[in-house]
Amino acid sequence: MGRLLAIDYGTKRTGLAVSDILKIIANGLTTVPTHTLFDYLKAYLEKEDVECIIVGLPKQMNNQDSESMRHIRPFVKKLKILYPDIPVKMYDERFTSSLAQKAIIDAGLKKKDRQNKSLVDEVSATIILQSYMESLRLQNR
Repeated sequence: MGRLLAIDYGTKRTGLAVSDILKIIANGLTTVPTHTLFDYLKAYLEKEDVECIIVGLPKQMNNQDSESMRHIRPFVKKLKILYPDIPVKMYDERFTSSLAQKAIIDAGLKKKDRQNKSLVDEVSATIILQSYMESLRLQNR
């Protein structure tokens, strides 16, 4: 039984989150510079059993793909080639950055910590993963 891994892909930094083994709780894993992402994933996937990878799907309010999809499509394609045995799913990430900012504020972090974009990316990945797991639970009712 493997974990779920969520990726909030960005051109500079990428936030990562992982589920517990029972797939109940999403936890922030880290934020890595995007140019080192495949090296990080290789090392992580060698030591952890990952059942599925969820990549944030950036949509605009009108449900059209956002501009960042031109970077995400090649990333997802390479991910599927490198790890053909791990399903890769895309999940709507609308509002995750603003939800992440709100969660950070609600946690009472100082202004300097709230401006940490790496933290926002990691929290965004966590929100994507938690939302994805909630959607699975609702489907299985």
